Amino acid sequence: MVVQIYKLSAHFSSTEIYRLTAQITRSAASVPANIAEGHAREIGKDYAHFLAIAKGSLMKTETFLMLAIRLSYLSANQTHETLSLITEISKMLTTLQNRILQSKNQ
Repeated sequence: MVVQIYKLSAHFSSTEIYRLTAQITRSAASVPANIAEGHAREIGKDYAHFLAIAKGSLMKTETFLMLAIRLSYLSANQTHETLSLITEISKMLTTLQNRILQSKNQ
């Protein structure tokens, strides 16, 4: 997903390099970084917390993509695959977070 975001953001106006381009690439890269950091903690509660942060970054990425469509930097066709992937990743993060929290409570 991160690579797709970088490729899509290459279509943005050059005036957006320090604005939308920077924000969307940062939020996208933050998703796997937070998953990795949480996993390295090896404590269920911490891991679940970092998964929540990753999901927040994922939702920011989705919001920035939708904004790029509304600003006509990208088309819905260009973003369809990435938006579908974001939905799938969101479901996976929620499932993993719930399993971690449930196993902690047992």
